[in-house]
Amino acid sequence: MEKTWRWFGKNDKITLSMLKQIGVEGIVTALHDVPNGEVWTREKIRDLREYIEGYGMRWSVVESLPVCESIKYGGPDRDQLIENYKESLKNLGLEGVHTVCYNFMPVLDWARTDLAHPNPDGTSNLYFSHAQFAYFDCCILKREGAEKDYAPEVMAEVERLKTVMTAEDNHKLVENIIVKTQGFVNGNITEDDEHPVELFRQLLDLYKGITKEQLRENMRYFLSAIMPVCNEYGMYMCVHPDDPPFPILGLPRIVTCDEDIAWFLNAVDDPHNGLTFCAGSLSAGAHNNVVELARKYADRTWFVHMRSCKVFDNGDFTEASHLGGRADLVELARIFERVNPDLPMRVDHGPNMLGDETRGYNAGYTFLGRMFAMGQVQGILAVVDDELKVKK
Repeated sequence: MEKTWRWFGKNDKITLSMLKQIGVEGIVTALHDVPNGEVWTREKIRDLREYIEGYGMRWSVVESLPVCESIKYGGPDRDQLIENYKESLKNLGLEGVHTVCYNFMPVLDWARTDLAHPNPDGTSNLYFSHAQFAYFDCCILKREGAEKDYAPEVMAEVERLKTVMTAEDNHKLVENIIVKTQGFVNGNITEDDEHPVELFRQLLDLYKGITKEQLRENMRYFLSAIMPVCNEYGMYMCVHPDDPPFPILGLPRIVTCDEDIAWFLNAVDDPHNGLTFCAGSLSAGAHNNVVELARKYADRTWFVHMRSCKVFDNGDFTEASHLGGRADLVELARIFERVNPDLPMRVDHGPNMLGDETRGYNAGYTFLGRMFAMGQVQGILAVVDDELKVKK
């Protein structure tokens, strides 16, 4: 597979020259300076593509060309936003960038309660605690009826947390859930906003009455509208699974499991409608057999995120070593290398290690931690390639 890396543009603290030195072949990035919903012009796309190519790499995958919330909940301006999206896809195709990773998650892109959960070896990882998330939902966000969405044992832990959480703890939880993991991706809420919780409530209100079935239909509407452009300009859309792969905050989630993946692939049955196989997101749900999902959907997978999660008995999960956890990255490499050896792959959500936590990287997107993970995955791919050569 092609070894790629998520890079946040020319202002990223991790430079392209650094990435070239560690064996990165392709770059996964976006036009982060263009507001959501606006057209990506050929000039801007070309400028970034040529900048990347100047370092001997290629712009392999767009992550992300964001799908605006209004498209997801079916707002009055969705048709115009879809037209803008189609124009951006056309311009990407004309500039030779043909793969787009996107998501259809309402409001919250990906959720963790701790961005630096300590590991026994001195590193730290991203972590999701059901009790901490429920505490945020019930006691900070104060979403109406939230208590009904959690098991009694989780709510018992919420009652305990009420007695020990400080104002500083509450602030950190808000940052972890709706600021540090969201602002640089969606542009909805940033650290400059004075009242992020209130802004977040306003975003949630946009989805009142939106069921799983309605969200699915909105996704079908979007994909049906853009497929003619994708076919004409060779654009491959690959949706990212929901992270975590279960409903949160009373919002429907529609890319969480085998049945969900089958639904959206069949709803718009076109090879340009495909999957980003994020092994980490899928492995965060104990209901998912990640290897079986890879076997089933490898021929509709256009991008792979190599990472793995460990799920605890209470449903909490943590990012695992790229050689551990539930995902079995070795077997995934075998599956995807057989089907498409040129498939772009990036390591994802590396640990904080050796001072990563002091360098201001985006949450989960460390340099040394991801470089370590890249080394592990490169070793996996080398062994798998040798296995496949022997079988030939």
